Amino acid sequence: MVSLESAVSSVLTNKRRISALKKLGITSLGDALTYYPFRMTERVSVLTIDDIKVGVASVIAGVVSGVRVSSMAARRGYRIEVTLRDDSRAVARLVYFTYKKYYVSYLTNRLHEGIRVAVQGTPSEYSGYIQFTHPRTCVVRDDSGRGDADTLEEALDRLSRPRPVYHANSLISSEHIHDTIISFMEALTGKVPGASTAEDESAVSETIINISQLATVVPDIIPESVRVARGLMHRAEAFVAVHLPKETDDFLRGIATLRYEEALISQMAMVQAREENATAHAYKCVDESGMVEKLIKSLPFVLTGGQQNVIKEITRDMTSGKPMSRLLQGEVGSGKTLVALTALLQAVGAGRQAVIVAPTQVLAQQHVSSISRMLAQAGLGEIPVVLLQSGMKLAERRRALAIPASGVPCIVVATHAAFSKSFQAPHLALAVIDEQHRFGVEQREVLRSQVNDDGMVPHMLVMTATPIPRSAAMTWFGNLDISWLTELPGGRKPINTIVVPESDVSTMQKMFIHARRRIEAGERIYVVCPRIDGDEGSIDESMESFNDALYDLETGEILENTQKNSLHSVSEIATRLGSMHQFEGIKIATLTGRDDDETKNEVMEEFSSGRAPVLVSTTVIEVGVDVPQASCIIIFNADHFGLSQLHQLRGRVGRGGTHSWAFLVHTAEPGSVAATRLDVIKNSLDGATIAQADLELRGAGDVLGDSQSGLASSFKLLRVVQDADVIVDAREDAEALYKANPTLDSQVQLAGAVLDFTQATAEYLKSS
Repeated sequence: MVSLESAVSSVLTNKRRISALKKLGITSLGDALTYYPFRMTERVSVLTIDDIKVGVASVIAGVVSGVRVSSMAARRGYRIEVTLRDDSRAVARLVYFTYKKYYVSYLTNRLHEGIRVAVQGTPSEYSGYIQFTHPRTCVVRDDSGRGDADTLEEALDRLSRPRPVYHANSLISSEHIHDTIISFMEALTGKVPGASTAEDESAVSETIINISQLATVVPDIIPESVRVARGLMHRAEAFVAVHLPKETDDFLRGIATLRYEEALISQMAMVQAREENATAHAYKCVDESGMVEKLIKSLPFVLTGGQQNVIKEITRDMTSGKPMSRLLQGEVGSGKTLVALTALLQAVGAGRQAVIVAPTQVLAQQHVSSISRMLAQAGLGEIPVVLLQSGMKLAERRRALAIPASGVPCIVVATHAAFSKSFQAPHLALAVIDEQHRFGVEQREVLRSQVNDDGMVPHMLVMTATPIPRSAAMTWFGNLDISWLTELPGGRKPINTIVVPESDVSTMQKMFIHARRRIEAGERIYVVCPRIDGDEGSIDESMESFNDALYDLETGEILENTQKNSLHSVSEIATRLGSMHQFEGIKIATLTGRDDDETKNEVMEEFSSGRAPVLVSTTVIEVGVDVPQASCIIIFNADHFGLSQLHQLRGRVGRGGTHSWAFLVHTAEPGSVAATRLDVIKNSLDGATIAQADLELRGAGDVLGDSQSGLASSFKLLRVVQDADVIVDAREDAEALYKANPTLDSQVQLAGAVLDFTQATAEYLKSS
């Protein structure tokens, strides 16, 4: 019995084609049917032989008036020439080449003299005759019943229809992918695929797929009530519409159905995850000591309305007895860290423990410094603040681990070390993930899965300064409640963003003069480079590099190739600045990911104090680094950075209320994708607008990080940006379906698809 789970090798005998399909990730019939074309050809014109134009695809019809088979003298094999005459007696030749005798027999039996046939191909001219080489053919049934179509009109219609085009490779063409998928659909309906579909050189006969029969082995995943309400096709019907469409509208409707199917499966998985989390139990973190109130009263400023609202939401979540799962999106500099600190104190004030996880050691150390300072100012200096990071000496690490392991109420600030099995916090009530795009779903869940000694699941607060459009947030974080911080604290001034072509010597000089004046005004200057030193392999690992080819998201075509040879390094630029008269007498510090912790701390202290007012670094300063006196940032090779990263880097300046500037030095060609990115960042300070543009230019997997793209790998049609409305509709349907039937026991196919989606995502995360 052939099914979607059947191996390709159980239907195909051509080992070369089986191997070629495997290279495309197609090992089962189900894989093949979900290997979707990326576009359709136009309908091909039906012409008479006299009206044919050489080199232009066309469909003709005629009667076979002769067949001749000859051996090829120069090389082994056969040449089959079929003569075709149309109603006007005009002649065209169909030519085939093969090494196989049985194919000669198959073709001459199929295209014998007197048979009516429709032909589709791109004609050439040879010896004064119009010639089609290996054309697609559709034979009109003769008196014996042999053939493909009942009438010539039907044959012409089939061959002139729009044709799906697939991403192919050097081992298999789009045409052969199409032929093979059709043969698989025939096999699923119980029909023996035509002999021609197994051979690389063969002519192709159009076929009709019995949708009712196909539906018996291709059950629908979308519940009928949803399918009817949304005007969607049955899954089997959609497969036929996509792979064997009659018209472009059929193809588009089939794609829309299968795209919605992906959206519904993913949203159903998110709804289930959210509801399952809601059944767990967490500490009711009531701040009986009033620590949060003490902190807020000690602040030298008033919280923004957004901060106050989010703190209320977090307090409500953490006192509910159910695990909080909240995503906090906040513009660069909107005060997320302060909100996170109130959440940490909510846990500690209830006699519990809390951890905040940062993506870099620089940010973790800065969190320890700022949290300790703010606690001291609020009269809460007795609260232990523990730093856990890689590279710690064994004795130091053991002392740090011992504090949370003892169960004492404390705040742990950690890098990836928090994900180590050696980290134990028996009364862990809250885990905060800072700059979540640097962490994967799996890493978040490691902390969430640390059920403490009381059987309680920790509350989870996930923070990001990379705003994510609603559709993307629903897709990747659909099991989280979402809060936004859109207001900037009072006193923050807009950052002036200036795009500077590196070849513009005059503007470059003015930029350096401006930087010197800011230094003389007591301010600080960041200079960012993509490379650590002159070594070819020293590109900063945290850089969102655009050195490789950029691809069109729909077609996969290369749009732009950027080169590595022009990337500036920290060592080069630091030396260059040191030799310039604009920076005479100015100490220049450098900072990269290669520096040890002690060096990093010393460098940041020198920069903050003003002893070294210029800091040349890689993107290690991208996230969270807060030096209020920094008013100017110069980013070299800005065209090689992603939009979200440029936005983050720009957010390092102007944090002290001063006027601030961001200079984007580039070598981008006008009209290039890189130039488009720079225009976006120049003309917008709105993180949501920038994030949307980033998604449109790059795709969701890149923007949200490789760790999130396990979900994207389950999507073959769903586009996070363009299909926002589809995702919203699917979420509504998923909510309604779950409410009516939480176990989905009456929707077996949907339940199975959701399970497959969840397991596939988990496997991806484990492997990565």
